[in-house]
Amino acid sequence: MENYRELFDGIDNTVDLTNGMAVIPINFDNGATTPPLKSVVKTIMDNIGNYGPISRGTGQKGDICTKKVEESRNIILDFFNLKNNNTHTVIFTKNTTEALNLLANTLINNKKDKVLISRMEHHANDLPWRNVSDVVYIDTDEFGRVKLDDIEEKLIKNKGEIKYVSITAASNVTGYLNPIYDIAKLCHKHGAKIIVDGAQVIAHKAIDMNGTEAEEQIDFLVFSAHKAYAPFGSGAIVGLKEDLVNREPFLKGGGCVEGVFDRYEIWKCPPDLFEAGTQNFFGIIAMAKALEDLKEIGLGNIYRHEMEIKDYIIKEMKKMNRVRMYGDIDNTEDRLGVITFNADGFDYEYLAKKMAYDFGIALRCGKFCAHPYVYRLMGVEDISAYIDVTSQEENIGMIRASLALYNTKEEANKFLNSLEYILVNG
Repeated sequence: MENYRELFDGIDNTVDLTNGMAVIPINFDNGATTPPLKSVVKTIMDNIGNYGPISRGTGQKGDICTKKVEESRNIILDFFNLKNNNTHTVIFTKNTTEALNLLANTLINNKKDKVLISRMEHHANDLPWRNVSDVVYIDTDEFGRVKLDDIEEKLIKNKGEIKYVSITAASNVTGYLNPIYDIAKLCHKHGAKIIVDGAQVIAHKAIDMNGTEAEEQIDFLVFSAHKAYAPFGSGAIVGLKEDLVNREPFLKGGGCVEGVFDRYEIWKCPPDLFEAGTQNFFGIIAMAKALEDLKEIGLGNIYRHEMEIKDYIIKEMKKMNRVRMYGDIDNTEDRLGVITFNADGFDYEYLAKKMAYDFGIALRCGKFCAHPYVYRLMGVEDISAYIDVTSQEENIGMIRASLALYNTKEEANKFLNSLEYILVNG
């Protein structure tokens, strides 16, 4: 394996264990947030001295920042193979959650408009649609995969009334990769457009928003930079221009209008229409730099590296009698490096904290902001059985290990050995 670790900042900083030892931690919680690339940190430092207003004023520093922001849009379009298209634009947001809220509150005309989403979704791709539209749900099968047949069935049953299908490219709970190009073809066949939540995929696997043919085009894709090695508070919508014109902006204020008069206003065109206020300059250039680096490393190389570690961990965990993993663990070709599990006889939160504070291994525990999906995977039908009568708190969840480019097989072995130790010794 390549030594990708040298590309990252902060991953060798030590943490203190309960026994007083200081160790280099293992971060297996990359599905939540990733550390920065060194090149991204350098980009920030190199541009501190040039900071100025974006798209405002006439000073040289402001012009430099404005130019770099526009260059960043082109870098993002190029990352998704849209550089030579004139179909899509890039709108900068804080994160995926804001991006999906913006789309939900912009694209939907009234509560009767129908949006099709899956039971696999993160809350960020569920709750915004519930608030503004008539949501129709795609169910999942016994292993937690989205039922493709159910997508077309729902599209046909609703006779062209479904305007958008909003679906994750990869689950943050099971790592399943959804066949977004096949889903796009179904959408376009039945008069709908596709919105892809790309938060969990862009740092791990290449996405060509053109597809291999016109029917496979991805109409909208949203993502967060902090899950792709640029943790400076930025995200983006890459979306069809034609669907974004003549809309009311989600946020209103300076920068999104051509003119404001006593009784009316004249709005700008996208992307300016949806970028009211001063943009996050450092977050934007950090995001663009991270995507440039990922492209240079090669998404194919990244994917192979992470899949090798994932497959090794799953193979070894299958040998642990008390461990119960979720999703399909025998056919893992369509899973990214996300492994969720529990251990018989152990509280999930206790086990995760034990791994962190006794061994320096950071995991995630809980329901990962995807409660309905976790309940289904765990076979929970009556949640009341998991409510503590005294505190009224819910006590149910899983543990998640999520991998990234800088993780190694050596770290995988430390994780496996530490888990085995706890299972034996408590």
